[in-house]
Amino acid sequence: MNKYLVSRNVVALLLATSIITLTTLAGCGCLSDSDSSGESESDRTSASITTKAYAQSGGTSAQATQVITASNPDESSIKVTDGGTFTLSDSTIRKTGNTSSIENSDFYGLNAAVLADSCSKVKLTNCTVSTSANGSNAVFATGTGSSIILSDVEIKTTGDGSRGVDATFTGNITCTDVDISTEGQHCAAIATDRGSGTVTVKGGTMNTVGEGSPGIYSTGVIKVSKAVITSIRSEAAVIEGRNSITITNVTLSGAKKCGVMLYQNFSGDAEVGTSIFKMNGGSLMAGVGPLFYITNTDSVIELKGADLTATSGTLLTASADKWGNTGSNGGVVTLKAEEEVLNGDITCDNLSSVTVILENGTSLTGAINANNTAGSIVLTLDSTSSWDVTGTSYLTSLIDKGPTLANIKDNGYTIYYDADESTNSWLKGRTYTLTGGGKITPFTCSV
Repeated sequence: MNKYLVSRNVVALLLATSIITLTTLAGCGCLSDSDSSGESESDRTSASITTKAYAQSGGTSAQATQVITASNPDESSIKVTDGGTFTLSDSTIRKTGNTSSIENSDFYGLNAAVLADSCSKVKLTNCTVSTSANGSNAVFATGTGSSIILSDVEIKTTGDGSRGVDATFTGNITCTDVDISTEGQHCAAIATDRGSGTVTVKGGTMNTVGEGSPGIYSTGVIKVSKAVITSIRSEAAVIEGRNSITITNVTLSGAKKCGVMLYQNFSGDAEVGTSIFKMNGGSLMAGVGPLFYITNTDSVIELKGADLTATSGTLLTASADKWGNTGSNGGVVTLKAEEEVLNGDITCDNLSSVTVILENGTSLTGAINANNTAGSIVLTLDSTSSWDVTGTSYLTSLIDKGPTLANIKDNGYTIYYDADESTNSWLKGRTYTLTGGGKITPFTCSV
């Protein structure tokens, strides 16, 4: 196999003329001239070839059993551009050398180990990808029409600002049975960034260790199924702005921060709009803080049949924080749950609003707005769902489709409802004594 990874017609030309070209040719892949190690011709044609950085502009190439390495700053180990297609199997890709611009690494894939740009396509099968540098994402797709397909790939990054897989400006990455580990700060295992992107993951194990390194960070569209994702020092998952995460039968945990954060920081990376988190089956655990935290954005959370654990005892918090304009930077969230067992309190500040919809046999155990601080808080129960009240609660609106209030287990606590809210007209402004000695009674909202 030829060391320089060029197409067959170029190989023939090189053999005929004894000329070796180390610059990128249109329609072919070549090695960079960043390191002249003086390898012999026998080294270059061995079954397993150690090469330098690989660059391809246009054209189509397929290789196997390679060791491709880049060590210069701002240099990718594999870079495919201008509509090129590159397929690699049974190989090792390594990257060292720091980036000169974290921003350009985040947005455009500068210094990434594997980069597909400008409508190019890369496919890796049974490969390992490792980076040991700051601003060195492992696998990066950027630009319309750019895509990367990974199958049975192992990824590891150790520097700061070095994500596992990342797609920007509508780039697309598909992962099947891919294992990812990151060690540095700001190194999500699965990510999208500016200009949106799409990442689809099936199977695999993802672990992050660094601060600010959630398992999943979305400023685009991310879908994950049948994976195990663990974040040691960050949130399990984060959605910024008008973007989404959908997970199916995924084990997801954040050991030292909240479970899922939905927010808008106005950095320009994500458009303003509704953040959407959907979870079907699997499990979600937060070691610290609320299971769900919403600030400075509108959001929708949809849960079905998932196993949820909020170690702190707080299921959901909507609140203003450091992002956005003071006085208008609260969180707005609709939480819809089906076939769920929900445990934990729901809290909300006066700049925020929460709507909780429990359907299809869902139970909630916890207090809602216990301090009466919410700008608005609405609870809707269908006739098959229930609320086990663990503390005094204040609701702007209570909608209970159970005809006798028997699906509310009061445990002796009082539930207050806003007498001036039209949706509470069915309660007729009255006080109702519940089976456990507690009551539902009106109050005039002061917020």
